[in-house]
Amino acid sequence: MVQERALPTFVATSSEITPDVGLRLYEDMILGRYFEDKCAEMYYRGKMFGFVHLYNGQEAVSTGVIQAMRPGEDYVCSTYRDHVHALSAGVPAKEVMAELFGKATGCSKGRGGSMHMFSHEHKLLGGYAFVAEGIPVATGAAFQTKYRREALKDENYADQVTACFFGDGAANNGQFFECLNMAALWKLPIIYVVENNKWAIGMAHDRATSDPQIYKKAHAFGMAGVEVDGMDVLAVRAVAKEAVERARAGEGPTVIEALTYRFRGHSLADPDELRSKEEKEFWFSRDPIKKLANYLTEHNLATESELKEIERKISQLIDEAVKFAEESPEPAANELYRFVFAEDQ
Repeated sequence: MVQERALPTFVATSSEITPDVGLRLYEDMILGRYFEDKCAEMYYRGKMFGFVHLYNGQEAVSTGVIQAMRPGEDYVCSTYRDHVHALSAGVPAKEVMAELFGKATGCSKGRGGSMHMFSHEHKLLGGYAFVAEGIPVATGAAFQTKYRREALKDENYADQVTACFFGDGAANNGQFFECLNMAALWKLPIIYVVENNKWAIGMAHDRATSDPQIYKKAHAFGMAGVEVDGMDVLAVRAVAKEAVERARAGEGPTVIEALTYRFRGHSLADPDELRSKEEKEFWFSRDPIKKLANYLTEHNLATESELKEIERKISQLIDEAVKFAEESPEPAANELYRFVFAEDQ
């Protein structure tokens, strides 16, 4: 078992959230979990092909950050583990499922599949198959926001923020350091969210980096860097709200290192034999959805029946998404070269 880091402590008060907010957070996390479970079922039934990387266990990070922003107004940039980021950003489940089925009704018109979710309408800048590829894209989005706001005096970009999600493995790539430098230099309105799930495919994070505490690397660039328990949605939401406020106020970027864990293998093709049983059991016991459910009921913010009704509603929504995907048309052959740009020869 890889050495566990001490998790940051966070004590939520009963006034931390309202019942409405609590139920919204729970619904968003259940949507992510149930959607990914259905993806596994569809993959093993031969409805999906290629690599499919699921997000089970990490829902508190996506929900905690994106729900602290303005979905549909602020930008979100993802990784190849992007289904749940898309859902949290507001992309309809049926469009995400259809994309996984390779159908024309998918959010990327069936061209992207599992690793390339995109939605202009929902300000989702894309999922990216190459590690760290989304970091410069997100940094560019934050730069154009600042440029349009300050140089062009465009009020539509007055306080827009970008959230950039990536894993611990990406934090060893050059793009990470180069973009942090530019973001700090220009005080860009961006939040770099490191989802440290301890494993970059099969490489343990502690074996791959000289200092496993990624958030401290922000300090070298003079920017805020914080670590948070990525299995606690209220803790993630609290640090995300501070980072969002900092970005909107023109005070520059933040690095948030969320200590989390994926409950499945790297992808659905991964037998997941490298992680020890003891390590998995330790993290399974910290399921973020169960943690939130317990908090809501213990603090009289929700009843068991309300939570069950959310689960029932989401189950029905996902069944409808599968039906929509199955009945949707394949992309037309004459669409093959659309959106492909090349110089005339």
